[in-house]
Amino acid sequence: MKARGRARGWLAGAAALVLLAASAPARAQGGLPTVPATIGGQRFLLEVAADPQSMYRGLGGRSVIPPLGGMLFAYRAPGPLAFVMRDCPIPIDVAFLDPEGRIVNVHTMKPQPPRRAGESAAAYEARLPSYPSAAPAQYAIELAGGRFAELGVGRGDRVEIDFAALPAPPH
Repeated sequence: MKARGRARGWLAGAAALVLLAASAPARAQGGLPTVPATIGGQRFLLEVAADPQSMYRGLGGRSVIPPLGGMLFAYRAPGPLAFVMRDCPIPIDVAFLDPEGRIVNVHTMKPQPPRRAGESAAAYEARLPSYPSAAPAQYAIELAGGRFAELGVGRGDRVEIDFAALPAPPH
């Protein structure tokens, strides 16, 4: 009798954990929150760079980006933005978006040689090409290199994201 009671208790506890996990915000493998987005008719699950460290790192250091994955960067207000390819061995696309989610431009960023032994952080940063937004942007999306072209998406196209559901941007 006691074993059955424990089994029922264990099952009830497991069911409660499943319900709790289902109601929690989705998180990526790296622990970042995620948000769904529709880009070129495809549904993506984007990691949200929600703090200065994750915004600085971006997708750097990754050797694989899932075909329907990527990262969203959100800023408090529109302004000129620029990204670099820091510590990333694979090409990455970056699209800059206005406050309504319209793409202002897209770049395919090429991998750069890693920081050399004895190279200062400042020298490393100075040699990285900059990929600027062509106009004020409030959001940026990084996907695997070539994905925006594959999707036929570019300047003027809209990305569907529930921007109101995003965590408050750090800057």
